[in-house]
Amino acid sequence: MNKLKIGLLGVGHLGKIHLKCILATSCWELAGFYDPDEKNAASVLAQYPELRRFVSLKDLLLEVDAVDIVTPTVTHYVLATQALRAGKHVFLEKPVTETVSEGRRLLKLAEKQGVKVQVGHVERFNPAFQAMQGVRSNPMFIEGHRLAAFSPRGTDVSVILDLMIHDLDLILQLVNSPVKHVSASGVAVLSHTPDIANARIEFANGCVANLTASRISLKQMRKMRIFQPFAYISLDFLDKTAQIVQLFAPDAANLPPQDQLMEFDTPGGKKWLHMQMPETAPVNAIQRELETFYDSIAQNTTPVVSLSDGLRALDLAHRILKEVEKRVEIGLQTTGIPLP
Repeated sequence: MNKLKIGLLGVGHLGKIHLKCILATSCWELAGFYDPDEKNAASVLAQYPELRRFVSLKDLLLEVDAVDIVTPTVTHYVLATQALRAGKHVFLEKPVTETVSEGRRLLKLAEKQGVKVQVGHVERFNPAFQAMQGVRSNPMFIEGHRLAAFSPRGTDVSVILDLMIHDLDLILQLVNSPVKHVSASGVAVLSHTPDIANARIEFANGCVANLTASRISLKQMRKMRIFQPFAYISLDFLDKTAQIVQLFAPDAANLPPQDQLMEFDTPGGKKWLHMQMPETAPVNAIQRELETFYDSIAQNTTPVVSLSDGLRALDLAHRILKEVEKRVEIGLQTTGIPLP
């Protein structure tokens, strides 16, 4: 395997995790990092004195084949633009950019430069989600809950762009149909942007997704339940487990072994019920996504989570944000309560 040189942009909390993951791979050689924050840089150099700190992004770009951007969302567009113009491949943490228009400009630039861009929607690599990849996906109702305790880190964006966007990316992968209608509500409790939000997303094929995200909860939860004809799938992204329940017709060609089936009476007659909890191997999802980013470059394939994928999730997130803002405005007009 021929290693490629990568530069890390941003060594804050998540950046330090990416740093460890890059060092653990056999495909990337870490050329160094760029972070203008002296505290972040000093912290990394104290732990990794052999690492090179670049004080100039331009100098770093001269030394690498690709960059891993793990900086605040507001900086993504400027940093990614510089890297793309230099002809470098880009791994870009989610959300891809602050605005949809910025994301669209990045997409055009990446296509023009002929380089790979992968977006850090890490839940695609969660063993729970991976466990259902062999099941035919035809969801008609999806319910998701993503709850976390409050942390000042990440409040530069709303809970929709911080947490819910993970589930938006997943449902857009599961449902092969355009989004028809969005309704949503949210409340800013501890920060200046929504800290808890609920969205109902209706697709043209009739599927409905009901998603709740909170960063002010007393407990953590990252679960998704998927309902479709003759199947129910439950995913727990925290425990990294999946439960898959399927119904089969007695004469189905793809029946599982008889000792794994249970006869079940339905209004449509007798069916065979099959319930399984697929084994999920432990995996470092961030390391895995960085490895697949390498693979897309080495094999000249589309990244697992493409820039187009990241842009679709961002666009839907902003549609939800607009619906939340509308509802807040209506509430203020009704109650006459001024914003704090």
